[in-house]
This record gives sequence, C-alpha cells and structure tokens, in this order.
Amino acid sequence: MPRFLVSPRWIAFHLLVVVGVVAMVNLGFWQLRRLDERRAFNAVVEASYDSTPVPFDQLVDRDWRADADGLGAVDDSGIAWRPVTVSGTYDESASLRVVNRSQYGRAGDNLVAPLLLDDGRVVLVNRGFVPLGVDDPPLPGTEVEVLGRLRPSEERSAVGARDPSDGLLTEVQRLDLVRLSRQFTDLVPVYLELVSSSPAEADGLPQPVVRPDLSEGSHLSYAVQWFIFAGAVVVGWVLAVRLSIRRRANQPS
Repeated sequence: MPRFLVSPRWIAFHLLVVVGVVAMVNLGFWQLRRLDERRAFNAVVEASYDSTPVPFDQLVDRDWRADADGLGAVDDSGIAWRPVTVSGTYDESASLRVVNRSQYGRAGDNLVAPLLLDDGRVVLVNRGFVPLGVDDPPLPGTEVEVLGRLRPSEERSAVGARDPSDGLLTEVQRLDLVRLSRQFTDLVPVYLELVSSSPAEADGLPQPVVRPDLSEGSHLSYAVQWFIFAGAVVVGWVLAVRLSIRRRANQPS
C-alpha cells in the first residue's frame, strides 16, 4: 500500500468517505422503511374506507377513554378508517377549529364539534373544511345521526407546532385526544371524520375532508438516489486514489 494513503490528510479523507457512504446507505434504507409504512397505511385505508358502516359501539368499547390505556386499546384494535353510525347532540358552545389546514388549493381550518352521546360519553366530530374568512356553518340544534369514519388521536411530528399544555383550547394544531380530554369529560379515544348526518348540515360547507392520498410517494426513487450517491462516492474515492498513485509514479525521483 502506498505510504501516502496513511498520511493524516488521507486518513481524514478515508474517514469522510466512510461516514458519507454509511450515512447515504442508511438514508436509502430509511426511505425503504418509509415506503413499507406507506404501503401498510394504504392497505389499511383501502380495506376500511368504503366498508359497510356499523354501529359505533360495535367497534368502540364503552369503557375506553382518551387516556394512555384507551389510546393503546384503539391502536391495537385495527378500527381506523372504519365507517360507523352514532346518534347524539352537538354542543356548539364547545366547538373547536383545527387550524392551518388546506384543501383544494385553499387555506383554512377544520371545524370540530363534540357530540354528546346518550350515556354521557363525548366523541369529537371533524365536520370538515372551511376556507379562511368563512364563518362557521350552524350546527343542527336537535339530535343527529352521524355517519363518519373512525380516526385515532393525532400526534405531534418532530417539528410540528405545539398546542398550549394548559388552559381551554378553542383552536388546536391537531386532535390530540389526551390533551383535549382535560376539557371534555368522558371523551372517547377516537374521533370521527364526518361523511353525512341527518338532519344534514348546510349545503356545501363544511367541505368533507378529502380521501387520503394512497400513492406510494417518492420513497423508492429517493432510496435509489441515495444508493447511487453512495456508489458514486466509492467510485470517486477509487479514482482519487488511482490518480494520486499515478501522479506520484510520474514524478521524477
């Protein structure tokens, strides 16, 4: 092995190449894991989204509440995206807005209202999307029968905005049901995305939440790119070594 390859400068170069290759390979495998997660999510939605509606209590245990144990039960139950029917009365005075949403290219909010069930439980209903500057469409003042899709509590991403940890919330970044259980007694650990209700809401607004995107995204192409970048770095290292060897061989003694 040429001695110059173990000089401090070249050792630093070798280490930089190794670190870069390891990082790029790991990023490629991370994208493949993201792809697997996306495919698993798509499979759940496709299996449940258009299934036959069933009564709410057939899927949601009456003893579940929006605490850590209740959320764990929901996560293990496989009920996400299942259509259900439930009857109750809206509490308009306790409505919420989920802010910073967009739909059909317009910025706006999602309107959420607590539905009071006959047994005292509360389930939050995401009524749908309204553009910025639009007043909240009125809620039916009588008992309603709601058809909606079950959704689990939403979690904050690593860089997502935070909701205040204390106080009464009227605007939220996400439907974190554990946080909201502090202001809603007997809150169940799922919420509903409204499909329809009887009596119906006003025509046109809120707009129903759009069906989730079931494409696989760009994860596979990103993974391939990271692996190509890693291979290119290795090839570049080989070329740099060979070129340096050749130059030193051509230098006069």
